[in-house]
Amino acid sequence: MDQLPLEGMPRRLYSCTPSRLNTWLDCPRRYRFTYLDRPAPQKGPPWAHNSVGVSVHNALAGWWREPYERRTPVMAGVLLNNGWIGEGFRDAAQSAVWRERAREMVMGYAASLDPSDEPVGVERTVATRTSVIAVSGRVDRLDRRGDELVVVDYKTGRRPLTEDDARSSLALAVYAVASSRMMRRPCHRVELHHLPTGSIVEWEHSEESLARHIGRAEAIAVEASEADEAYRAWAGEAPRGSRTAAAERTPPAVPPRIDEVFPPRTGPLCSWCDFRAHCPEGRQA
Repeated sequence: MDQLPLEGMPRRLYSCTPSRLNTWLDCPRRYRFTYLDRPAPQKGPPWAHNSVGVSVHNALAGWWREPYERRTPVMAGVLLNNGWIGEGFRDAAQSAVWRERAREMVMGYAASLDPSDEPVGVERTVATRTSVIAVSGRVDRLDRRGDELVVVDYKTGRRPLTEDDARSSLALAVYAVASSRMMRRPCHRVELHHLPTGSIVEWEHSEESLARHIGRAEAIAVEASEADEAYRAWAGEAPRGSRTAAAERTPPAVPPRIDEVFPPRTGPLCSWCDFRAHCPEGRQA
């Protein structure tokens, strides 16, 4: 027997990460390719800058997991070398050059740290929920400074960072709120540690500014959730049947109305998009 819809039932929480929310903001089409299309479109080749970033993050996480007496700058370099990811580079020579640059970065950064200042968490998953979203993410490092927590995020990009980068970061604000609720300690400060320059950019949130970020996350989630529902409605109407192995690797064609829900948002990020090969507008941009 069919069940009648119940009026006034609460809306299902939108489960997400800050990355998912930011992907929707950056480009709804890339959001669809990443989170909805199944099978997902084949990604392009790996990017060297991603390999550098992951290698550095892994080395620093491993450094904090070492016994206190082994937390030295030399050990940071060893961990970087041992865990180096060489994908995305032009050739072995270019990979070796960047491995040395990354090794110098982590050694220099480790030299600025107090190995006895044990973090509350390293690569720690934090989560929280509101009446609209269930959001989670992984914090690079969570420090305790006095009675408060501090969210630390490592950055390896070339562009120098500004205070506005820390202030406006949706991810850092969400991590601060989630960390505070999970650890039952106040958390207002967020920091971006830029390893290429050794600089630290920080921002001290107020309760009001954190609430604004959460409200912004909820507004984005409502938009994305409505788009998800439109996609699921189309997918439910799509004809089912046997598919060849080749067809399984190719996402089904979507009707124009779905493309209207997930339009491409072209710009500089198109140059770094994993799905550029599947997006005519992105290739043109």
